[in-house]
Amino acid sequence: MDERLRALSKKERASLFPVILREYDPVWPEWFTEESERLSNLMGERIHRLSHIGSTAVEGLLAKPTVDILLEVGEGCEVSALLKAAARAGYFFDSETSPRGIPMMFMKGYTADGYEKRVFHLHVRPAGMNDELYFRDYLRDHPRLQREYAELKKRLAQAYKHDRDAYTEEKTAFITHHTTIAKKLYEKRYDP
Repeated sequence: MDERLRALSKKERASLFPVILREYDPVWPEWFTEESERLSNLMGERIHRLSHIGSTAVEGLLAKPTVDILLEVGEGCEVSALLKAAARAGYFFDSETSPRGIPMMFMKGYTADGYEKRVFHLHVRPAGMNDELYFRDYLRDHPRLQREYAELKKRLAQAYKHDRDAYTEEKTAFITHHTTIAKKLYEKRYDP
């Protein structure tokens, strides 16, 4: 992480990185493909599965222009090796927001001057801890639900423009409810 960025207070970071929503951009899956190839080359055998998750993975859905990637790792994945590989790929691990162990989250595309053109979040989980895949698929299969979710996100982005944590927390009940339905509907689709 850029030391200038690390030196900023939480309030300064919130101002620098507001919650921004964009109409769906077909370039996002391309960014995922390029980034997943880069990660595969660096992490090799540590990877059980790489998946494009989040709103940028749902065609037509309003989204923050951040490509979320789910990296499922196998048993015995060494955290220190994972940290080194992610750093080589340009990701930083913010120990303030994530404990040191799996699951963990890395970020890329944040600078002391604001967002870069391409922004990524890398969610590292044990194989099988993949609820986001079920939620993504459920959204893809239910356009009416996509519209509901987009409206919810618009309201929350206005209310919490400079509070990403609150924005995310306020979506949790909606996501959890529909993920539960999706996991029953698509039972065992993503078992390791």
